[in-house]
Amino acid sequence: MKLRLTLAIAIAVASCSPKVKTDVYLDPSKPLEERVQDALSRMTLEEKVAITHAQSKFSSAGVPRLGIPEVWHTDGPHGIRPEVLWDEWDQAGWTNDSCTAFPALVNLAATWDRELSRLYGDCIGQEARYREKDILLGPGINMGRTPLNGRTFEYMGEDPYLAGQLVVPYIQGVQSNGVAACVKHFAMNNQEVRRTSTSSNVDDRTMYEIYLPAFEAAVKEGGAWAIMGSYNLYNNQFNCHNKRLLCDILKGEWGFDGVVVSDWGGCRDDDEAAAYGLDIEMGTWTNGLSGAASDGYSNYHLAKPYLERLRDGRASLEGLDDKASRVLRTIFRTSMGKQHFGSFNSPEHYAAARKIAAEGLVLLKNDGTLPLQIPQGGKLLVVGENAYKMMVVGGGSSNLKTKYEIIPLEALHEAFDGKASVVWERGYVGDTTTDYNKVVTGQDLSESRSAEQLLADAVASASDADCILYIGGLNKSKGQDNEGTDRADIVLPYGQDTLIEALAATGRPMVVVNISGSPVAMPWAPKVNAIVQGWYGGSESGHALVDVLTGVVNPSGKLPFTMPIALADGPLKTERQYPGIKEEGKKWWQEYYDEGVFIGHRWYSSKSIPVQYPFGHGLSYTTFDVSDVSVKRAGDGFKVSAAVKNTGSVPGAEVVQLYVSDVESSVERPVKELKGFEKVYLQPGESRKVQFTLDRRALSFFDAGSHAWVAEPGEFRALVGTSSEDIREEVPFRL
Repeated sequence: MKLRLTLAIAIAVASCSPKVKTDVYLDPSKPLEERVQDALSRMTLEEKVAITHAQSKFSSAGVPRLGIPEVWHTDGPHGIRPEVLWDEWDQAGWTNDSCTAFPALVNLAATWDRELSRLYGDCIGQEARYREKDILLGPGINMGRTPLNGRTFEYMGEDPYLAGQLVVPYIQGVQSNGVAACVKHFAMNNQEVRRTSTSSNVDDRTMYEIYLPAFEAAVKEGGAWAIMGSYNLYNNQFNCHNKRLLCDILKGEWGFDGVVVSDWGGCRDDDEAAAYGLDIEMGTWTNGLSGAASDGYSNYHLAKPYLERLRDGRASLEGLDDKASRVLRTIFRTSMGKQHFGSFNSPEHYAAARKIAAEGLVLLKNDGTLPLQIPQGGKLLVVGENAYKMMVVGGGSSNLKTKYEIIPLEALHEAFDGKASVVWERGYVGDTTTDYNKVVTGQDLSESRSAEQLLADAVASASDADCILYIGGLNKSKGQDNEGTDRADIVLPYGQDTLIEALAATGRPMVVVNISGSPVAMPWAPKVNAIVQGWYGGSESGHALVDVLTGVVNPSGKLPFTMPIALADGPLKTERQYPGIKEEGKKWWQEYYDEGVFIGHRWYSSKSIPVQYPFGHGLSYTTFDVSDVSVKRAGDGFKVSAAVKNTGSVPGAEVVQLYVSDVESSVERPVKELKGFEKVYLQPGESRKVQFTLDRRALSFFDAGSHAWVAEPGEFRALVGTSSEDIREEVPFRL
């Protein structure tokens, strides 16, 4: 078990040492920078170096002589990872580290709700603080450049504005508990295949318009205390010590004063680690020990090799002081800052997880079959492995051990027992594994029936069903929604398309719930009555899903990415774009972002390519009218307003979305770009006015030549609607 110095013990320890100066660094009431400089002035060269690298799998050193505690990192961003062994990934066998599992971040993004993002961050921050964690390794905000990315489920969608708007309150919620949010993965980390050996070659306009804005918002608006470097390279330099990204942009242009943490094993070079912006090196080799002759941690790039460079002048003392200052700043903001106690596995946290999961569920199609209305004594046939399979365990570093996980089948029995029979047929066999890093679900997913028999049994059971509820999709196994691997296609695995088609052919009312963290093709969409896009919803996922299916919660989620008809419709057309190519004379795989700013909905709208369901799409059990759009000059920018009214018979929420089109641009721009959104909750018949602010930045493109944001005079259009393709009104205005 790890030992942790509390602030009181730290003061006591420090008081045993002879002192000349007042202990400013031990006093949380003193200004932060005074504390940092006071502590820095007391530290030896060796102590400064020691705090810049790991001392275990998930901790980096403090300064014991001065009573400054070590820094404890924990994987997020969906829950607090179970304690692992000192030098290994496997769990340590604790019995009190089963956390609240919150929904995957793509589920949060689908809420389009800033207040829920703040709630999410606050709750997970409380759990981290209770577990005495200082740095939460999340949230992730890499862009959905390709739907094949195995970690799409950990990110906030395909749009930089949406991700930027939601990451800010998440960070603020986490950090209000004295825990640093470590925003990741900086930057252009948009695939898992060959993620540690591929260089992302991106032009400046594309980088500044698509891949940096959410990180910039995290730093400038969210005040993030930590940033994690990514595994990939940018322009052939590793991102965990990339001069352009870390020194010039992050710490230079944006003025980031926090700490840069390497991804585990992402530090690759002695000289660059010392010189180019990395502050804490974690996970090298990656179990911490192998790869060095002895005492692995002291042989990290920022350990003995760094010390040698400092002593012989190859590395600067000023650079060391900057690194050490940033680590100290993190400690004084977290464990040695204002005292917080946190809370863990509270009823409030499970309620928050349930609410967020439900608010993010997206109703893609509905002919009136939903909410479910099974007659008394009737039969609800549930088909699909994902109705039963637990989804919290697995997926990579987001793997969690939760106190409990409500599966959909369990929640359906709760809702319908005594009213109707709920019958489950597996339908297909997908992933039968039930453990990851020795976290075990306890389920038995073995199956003796053949694929043909499973399909036949499901179809036979449908003959007398009042409704078929299909719950399938992806899972978190290799090659699906999983860290370290990408998907091969967006087609549903395990023969599910054939199964869905066969069930639809029975003629019974049918609802499909697709559980996934990334887009899938839905060729059967016209043949089923209703479709719900579900996610990995955490501990309360089953309850949240059934809340929506039964109408306890009126769905209000919106897609945070485009659901294309086929993978080939997307912007990545060549190996050069994805997954990268080998070029003569270059050590690393090379990937070229030739599509520029045209990813996601920007691509489909601009090229007039039909999609299955567009970005921002999501239906409700009620209806809404959006009208009276107006644009007025306001100082150096504009105010856009619109009226939204609930024209249906039940309370509900609509996300009013503002897109902007630059009609007279000197450069090719997307036909529309998201620049505002508001989620509005309304009673039947109630109406409300929503307002958006457009500053010059919102109207600008990034000009690489002048290295500046440029808003050109001319005509623009404000497009207001309920998805990127459902524009209700369009109003021109001039800059």
